[in-house]
Amino acid sequence: MVNYEHYTYQVTWSEEDQEYVGLCAEFPSLSFLDENRSAALEGITNLIQGVVTDMEGNNESIPQPFAEKSYSGKFQVRIPPELHRRLAIEAASQEVSLNRYVSLKLAC
Repeated sequence: MVNYEHYTYQVTWSEEDQEYVGLCAEFPSLSFLDENRSAALEGITNLIQGVVTDMEGNNESIPQPFAEKSYSGKFQVRIPPELHRRLAIEAASQEVSLNRYVSLKLAC
């Protein structure tokens, strides 16, 4: 059973709608609009709760909350050879490994 409260929620202002929009990272196609920031968060949370309950009732696959996933710390990125060379040179000039250099750049 998935706990809908563990999902990644965000509230942001929508200039287009002139309202706050509540979002959930695990369900990117869903949103909830309200003129009140707190109500937008409550709205998206309630919407996700209903969707998860419905999905459970239909034995559908439910997204796991990002907060509950474990991450290895590894992922692969393909870049052009010229960029690879430039990053390797920059890492060497900083006297760190390429992996460490790129990790530091991503953290900024």
